[in-house]
Amino acid sequence: MTHLTSLAGTPLASSSTDNRSFPPDFLFGVATAAYQIEGAAHEDGRTDSIWDAFARVPGAVVDGHNGDVACDHYHRYESDVAMMADLGLQTYRFSTSWSRIRPDGGPVNHTGLDFYSRLVDSLLENNIKPWLTLYHWDLPQALEEKGGWANRDTAYRFAEYATDVHAALGDRVDNWTTLNEPWCSSFLSYIGGEHAPGRQDVEAGLAAGHHLLLGHGLAVRELRQADPSLGLGITLNLTVPDPVDPTDAGDVDAARRIDGQFNRFFLDPIFRGEYPVDVLADLAGLGLEKYVLPGDLEIISTPIDALGVNYYHGEALSSHPVEREMSTAAPSERPKRSPFPAAEGIHWRLRDLPLTAMDWEVQPEGLTRLLVRIDEEYTGDTVKLYVTENGAAYDDEVEPDGAVHDAERTEFLRLHLGAILDAVDAGVDVHGYFYWSLMDNYEWAWGYHKRFGIVRVDYDTLERSYKDSAIEYQRVIAGRAL
Repeated sequence: MTHLTSLAGTPLASSSTDNRSFPPDFLFGVATAAYQIEGAAHEDGRTDSIWDAFARVPGAVVDGHNGDVACDHYHRYESDVAMMADLGLQTYRFSTSWSRIRPDGGPVNHTGLDFYSRLVDSLLENNIKPWLTLYHWDLPQALEEKGGWANRDTAYRFAEYATDVHAALGDRVDNWTTLNEPWCSSFLSYIGGEHAPGRQDVEAGLAAGHHLLLGHGLAVRELRQADPSLGLGITLNLTVPDPVDPTDAGDVDAARRIDGQFNRFFLDPIFRGEYPVDVLADLAGLGLEKYVLPGDLEIISTPIDALGVNYYHGEALSSHPVEREMSTAAPSERPKRSPFPAAEGIHWRLRDLPLTAMDWEVQPEGLTRLLVRIDEEYTGDTVKLYVTENGAAYDDEVEPDGAVHDAERTEFLRLHLGAILDAVDAGVDVHGYFYWSLMDNYEWAWGYHKRFGIVRVDYDTLERSYKDSAIEYQRVIAGRAL
């Protein structure tokens, strides 16, 4: 097999993935998010989300970029769906905008709902399974002004919103995801301040994390009651935390703490109905206990049908400072606070691995280990496991003829599909893969400066064009094999 090289010339490690077939029922898809692609930010009744407000804060987003136009998917969805069909995609994971459907958190805006109804119809006409995510970080700004996710009431408003979306789309959409990456919309957003709403308050972040989980559980109960046949789940961004020195007690404890706050803070309440004892000890005195009320964990652990795993890279962790550490800072000029509560003395180290344009390590074997662990410790035979996001940003170069020969992204895709097959070989029943992302889009605090898409978007003309990675994915899907 050919080994492609990174921009630094470092070979990308790969196990042989040639001529390996995927399970017969394995789904190939892509993922996007409403605010990142739709545009039409103030059309047809949509009002501000927290990201609209955050983008107006000086220094919050690189160059002050916003999602007012984004990829204009709101007006171009039909041609975008035709493009998905041409690529052979079997499923499309998209999110609905709370601010479009219930502007300001208020009554239903049927014009906003109609957009998603048309999108779903277009997907079904092209034999693409719609995979709906109810919340991908775009809380109505009016609800943030009432406390946002730090306010318990938001969890109940979310369940109401979920039932409204289901009333309109439940006759055609079978697969429902409540939340995308609640770690980001709590810790990164309310403690680190790097994502909307940009708050830096540890207690608010812990409250937000719990209330997001509560909202998930409430929504699952409402949707299950409305239609017991639905496939219901949640998507978590999970990591593989490794101690730099597995014989060093401090490094091992650093990895334990990050595993607790990144992975188990969300996994354990959902699957075990409890917060991990060691995590509670790590967070003692920071305020979480105020927000966990009797009955909450029973609601949060309402059984689900599917777990979505978002994986981009693992972590190498130490209790000792090192010369070169992984930067977790977003591009804002604001002072930062670590998104990990009680994480003093933890240091992230970059290893001898290739890096993406985000300075994220390329670590496909971490995905294999993660899937094996989740299967053994949480999902087993009762909950279906999907990789709902996995992708890479690179500094694409456009050739004179318009082509983008993104060899690194193409290899990233192949390596991670191979890592999934390694997990399947190890006995894990992985049901599908969604590449992030279908197209270049608004990359949150990075604005339009980081490109994750397999489809290039010219932000001046909004013209779409396939990169080599899209052509490779099309080939893999057609043959159902690497």
